[in-house]
Amino acid sequence: MTSDEATAEAGGITATYTETDSERRLEFIADGATAAVAQNREGYAMLKVRPTADGDELERYYGFDMALDHVAELLATSPHELPIPPAAADMGM
Repeated sequence: MTSDEATAEAGGITATYTETDSERRLEFIADGATAAVAQNREGYAMLKVRPTADGDELERYYGFDMALDHVAELLATSPHELPIPPAAADMGM
């Protein structure tokens, strides 16, 4: 992984943004549950929602808001409760 990492916390939810050699990843942890959003490193592909950063893809979305809706559903929370590190704010097409 690269040194590009950022974390945000709110309401018992931790979000960690990282970049690998091939992906941008935003992983959420809340009360032991996890969910993640991944996008290619160039930032122009659809977003993949996964149960974990390395997990199998559950669904793909064009928009960041739609991906966050799915993540919130997996974590049993509201999308508005999800903390977003500034480095991840531009994910999506």
